[in-house]
Amino acid sequence: MPRGGKRAFDEEAALDVALELFWRQGYEATSIADLTEAMDIRPPSLYAAFGNKRELFEKVLHRYAEARSPLSREALAQPTAREVALRLLTGLVEAYTTPGKPRGCLTVQAGLASGEDGRAIVEVLKVARDDYRRAVQDRFEKAVADGDLPAGTDCRTLARFLMATAEGLAVNAASDAPREELMAAAVLAVQVIPAG
Repeated sequence: MPRGGKRAFDEEAALDVALELFWRQGYEATSIADLTEAMDIRPPSLYAAFGNKRELFEKVLHRYAEARSPLSREALAQPTAREVALRLLTGLVEAYTTPGKPRGCLTVQAGLASGEDGRAIVEVLKVARDDYRRAVQDRFEKAVADGDLPAGTDCRTLARFLMATAEGLAVNAASDAPREELMAAAVLAVQVIPAG
Protein backbone atom coordinates (compact mmCIF):
# COMPACT_ATOMS: atom_id res chain seq x y z
CA MET A 1 0.00 0.00 0.00
CA PRO A 2 1.20 3.51 -0.68
CA ARG A 3 2.18 5.84 2.16
CA GLY A 4 -0.79 6.93 4.25
CA GLY A 5 -2.44 3.51 4.09
CA LYS A 6 -4.52 4.13 0.97
CA ARG A 7 -4.97 1.27 -1.45
CA ALA A 8 -3.47 1.77 -4.89
CA PHE A 9 -6.62 0.72 -6.73
CA ASP A 10 -10.17 1.99 -7.19
CA GLU A 11 -12.39 -0.30 -5.09
CA GLU A 12 -15.56 0.74 -6.92
CA ALA A 13 -14.02 -0.08 -10.30
CA ALA A 14 -12.68 -3.36 -8.89
CA LEU A 15 -16.18 -4.28 -7.70
CA ASP A 16 -17.53 -3.59 -11.19
CA VAL A 17 -14.88 -5.89 -12.67
CA ALA A 18 -15.73 -8.62 -10.14
CA LEU A 19 -19.45 -8.19 -10.85
CA GLU A 20 -18.96 -8.71 -14.55
CA LEU A 21 -16.71 -11.72 -13.99
CA PHE A 22 -19.15 -13.44 -11.61
CA TRP A 23 -21.99 -12.62 -14.01
CA ARG A 24 -20.21 -14.12 -17.02
CA GLN A 25 -18.68 -17.18 -15.32
CA GLY A 26 -20.88 -17.87 -12.31
CA TYR A 27 -19.79 -17.93 -8.69
CA GLU A 28 -18.18 -21.35 -8.51
CA ALA A 29 -16.30 -21.12 -11.81
CA THR A 30 -14.74 -17.79 -10.84
CA SER A 31 -11.50 -18.30 -8.91
CA ILE A 32 -9.53 -15.89 -6.77
CA ALA A 33 -6.84 -16.05 -9.48
CA ASP A 34 -9.45 -15.00 -12.09
CA LEU A 35 -10.57 -12.13 -9.89
CA THR A 36 -7.11 -10.80 -9.05
CA GLU A 37 -6.02 -11.01 -12.68
CA ALA A 38 -9.13 -9.20 -13.93
CA MET A 39 -8.90 -6.57 -11.17
CA ASP A 40 -5.13 -6.25 -11.67
CA ILE A 41 -4.44 -6.63 -7.94
CA ARG A 42 -2.66 -9.16 -5.73
CA PRO A 43 -4.59 -11.59 -3.51
CA PRO A 44 -3.64 -9.82 -0.25
CA SER A 45 -5.13 -6.58 -1.61
CA LEU A 46 -8.33 -8.38 -2.58
CA TYR A 47 -8.67 -9.94 0.87
CA ALA A 48 -7.86 -6.66 2.63
CA ALA A 49 -10.43 -4.71 0.61
CA PHE A 50 -13.26 -7.20 0.19
CA GLY A 51 -12.71 -10.22 2.45
CA ASN A 52 -12.93 -13.74 1.05
CA LYS A 53 -14.57 -14.76 -2.22
CA ARG A 54 -18.02 -15.15 -0.68
CA GLU A 55 -17.83 -11.75 1.01
CA LEU A 56 -16.74 -10.20 -2.28
CA PHE A 57 -19.65 -11.87 -4.07
CA GLU A 58 -22.12 -10.56 -1.50
CA LYS A 59 -20.77 -7.02 -2.03
CA VAL A 60 -21.11 -7.53 -5.78
CA LEU A 61 -24.68 -8.78 -5.36
CA HIS A 62 -25.55 -5.71 -3.29
CA ARG A 63 -24.05 -3.44 -5.97
CA TYR A 64 -26.02 -5.28 -8.66
CA ALA A 65 -29.28 -4.93 -6.70
CA GLU A 66 -28.66 -1.20 -6.21
CA ALA A 67 -28.16 -0.79 -9.96
CA ARG A 68 -31.48 -2.54 -10.65
CA SER A 69 -33.45 -0.79 -7.89
CA PRO A 70 -34.58 2.22 -10.01
CA LEU A 71 -36.29 -0.18 -12.43
CA SER A 72 -37.94 -2.03 -9.55
CA ARG A 73 -39.18 1.18 -7.95
CA GLU A 74 -40.48 2.48 -11.27
CA ALA A 75 -42.24 -0.79 -12.09
CA LEU A 76 -43.85 -1.18 -8.65
CA ALA A 77 -45.09 2.43 -8.82
CA GLN A 78 -47.13 1.84 -11.98
CA PRO A 79 -50.86 2.49 -11.50
CA THR A 80 -52.14 -1.01 -12.37
CA ALA A 81 -50.96 -4.56 -11.82
CA ARG A 82 -50.74 -5.16 -15.55
CA GLU A 83 -48.63 -2.03 -16.02
CA VAL A 84 -46.41 -3.16 -13.11
CA ALA A 85 -45.83 -6.50 -14.84
CA LEU A 86 -45.29 -4.94 -18.26
CA ARG A 87 -42.78 -2.35 -17.03
CA LEU A 88 -40.96 -4.91 -14.94
CA LEU A 89 -40.61 -7.54 -17.67
CA THR A 90 -39.81 -5.17 -20.53
CA GLY A 91 -37.35 -3.26 -18.33
CA LEU A 92 -35.64 -6.50 -17.39
CA VAL A 93 -35.42 -7.57 -21.04
CA GLU A 94 -33.71 -4.24 -21.77
CA ALA A 95 -31.30 -4.84 -18.87
CA TYR A 96 -30.70 -8.47 -19.87
CA THR A 97 -29.73 -7.45 -23.40
CA THR A 98 -27.78 -4.22 -22.80
CA PRO A 99 -24.93 -4.01 -25.33
CA GLY A 100 -21.50 -4.20 -23.73
CA LYS A 101 -22.80 -5.99 -20.61
CA PRO A 102 -23.14 -9.69 -19.90
CA ARG A 103 -26.51 -10.98 -21.08
CA GLY A 104 -29.07 -12.29 -18.64
CA CYS A 105 -29.18 -11.79 -14.88
CA LEU A 106 -26.46 -12.15 -12.25
CA THR A 107 -28.87 -13.58 -9.64
CA VAL A 108 -29.91 -16.32 -12.06
CA GLN A 109 -26.61 -17.06 -13.80
CA ALA A 110 -24.23 -16.93 -10.86
CA GLY A 111 -25.72 -19.98 -9.17
CA LEU A 112 -26.94 -22.11 -12.07
CA ALA A 113 -23.97 -24.47 -12.16
CA SER A 114 -23.00 -25.08 -8.58
CA GLY A 115 -21.58 -27.99 -6.65
CA GLU A 116 -21.45 -28.49 -2.91
CA ASP A 117 -18.95 -25.64 -2.43
CA GLY A 118 -21.38 -23.14 -3.93
CA ARG A 119 -24.48 -24.18 -1.95
CA ALA A 120 -24.25 -21.20 0.39
CA ILE A 121 -24.21 -18.81 -2.58
CA VAL A 122 -27.17 -20.60 -4.17
CA GLU A 123 -29.06 -19.88 -0.94
CA VAL A 124 -27.96 -16.21 -0.94
CA LEU A 125 -29.22 -15.87 -4.52
CA LYS A 126 -32.50 -17.62 -3.67
CA VAL A 127 -33.10 -15.17 -0.82
CA ALA A 128 -32.44 -12.23 -3.16
CA ARG A 129 -34.92 -13.57 -5.73
CA ASP A 130 -37.49 -14.35 -3.02
CA ASP A 131 -37.24 -10.80 -1.64
CA TYR A 132 -37.98 -9.48 -5.12
CA ARG A 133 -40.92 -11.86 -5.55
CA ARG A 134 -42.38 -10.80 -2.20
CA ALA A 135 -42.21 -7.12 -3.23
CA VAL A 136 -44.17 -7.96 -6.39
CA GLN A 137 -46.64 -10.05 -4.36
CA ASP A 138 -47.18 -7.14 -1.95
CA ARG A 139 -47.87 -4.83 -4.91
CA PHE A 140 -50.40 -7.29 -6.33
CA GLU A 141 -52.11 -7.55 -2.94
CA LYS A 142 -52.42 -3.77 -2.96
CA ALA A 143 -53.95 -4.03 -6.44
CA VAL A 144 -56.58 -6.43 -5.04
CA ALA A 145 -57.30 -4.06 -2.15
CA ASP A 146 -57.62 -1.16 -4.64
CA GLY A 147 -60.02 -3.13 -6.85
CA ASP A 148 -57.52 -3.27 -9.72
CA LEU A 149 -57.23 -7.07 -9.49
CA PRO A 150 -60.29 -9.26 -8.79
CA ALA A 151 -60.99 -10.27 -5.20
CA GLY A 152 -59.62 -13.73 -4.56
CA THR A 153 -56.65 -13.30 -6.94
CA ASP A 154 -53.84 -15.63 -5.85
CA CYS A 155 -51.21 -12.90 -5.58
CA ARG A 156 -48.50 -15.31 -4.41
CA THR A 157 -48.88 -17.52 -7.49
CA LEU A 158 -49.20 -14.51 -9.78
CA ALA A 159 -45.95 -13.06 -8.39
CA ARG A 160 -44.27 -16.47 -8.71
CA PHE A 161 -45.41 -16.65 -12.36
CA LEU A 162 -44.01 -13.19 -13.06
CA MET A 163 -40.65 -14.02 -11.46
CA ALA A 164 -40.46 -17.39 -13.23
CA THR A 165 -41.10 -15.53 -16.49
CA ALA A 166 -38.39 -12.97 -15.67
CA GLU A 167 -35.90 -15.74 -14.84
CA GLY A 168 -36.78 -17.62 -18.04
CA LEU A 169 -36.24 -14.44 -20.05
CA ALA A 170 -32.84 -14.06 -18.34
CA VAL A 171 -31.79 -17.58 -19.30
CA ASN A 172 -32.95 -17.01 -22.89
CA ALA A 173 -31.12 -13.69 -23.03
CA ALA A 174 -27.94 -15.40 -21.84
CA SER A 175 -28.42 -17.86 -24.70
CA ASP A 176 -28.43 -14.92 -27.15
CA ALA A 177 -32.16 -14.85 -27.90
CA PRO A 178 -32.94 -11.66 -29.84
CA ARG A 179 -34.18 -8.73 -27.76
CA GLU A 180 -37.29 -8.28 -29.93
CA GLU A 181 -38.35 -11.90 -29.35
CA LEU A 182 -37.83 -11.54 -25.61
CA MET A 183 -39.87 -8.33 -25.61
CA ALA A 184 -42.69 -10.08 -27.48
CA ALA A 185 -42.61 -12.93 -24.95
CA ALA A 186 -42.71 -10.43 -22.07
CA VAL A 187 -45.75 -8.66 -23.56
CA LEU A 188 -47.49 -12.00 -24.10
CA ALA A 189 -46.84 -13.13 -20.52
CA VAL A 190 -48.47 -9.97 -19.17
CA GLN A 191 -51.77 -10.96 -20.82
CA VAL A 192 -52.50 -13.42 -17.97
CA ILE A 193 -52.89 -10.45 -15.60
CA PRO A 194 -56.39 -8.93 -15.67
CA ALA A 195 -56.44 -5.41 -17.10
CA GLY A 196 -56.97 -2.71 -14.51
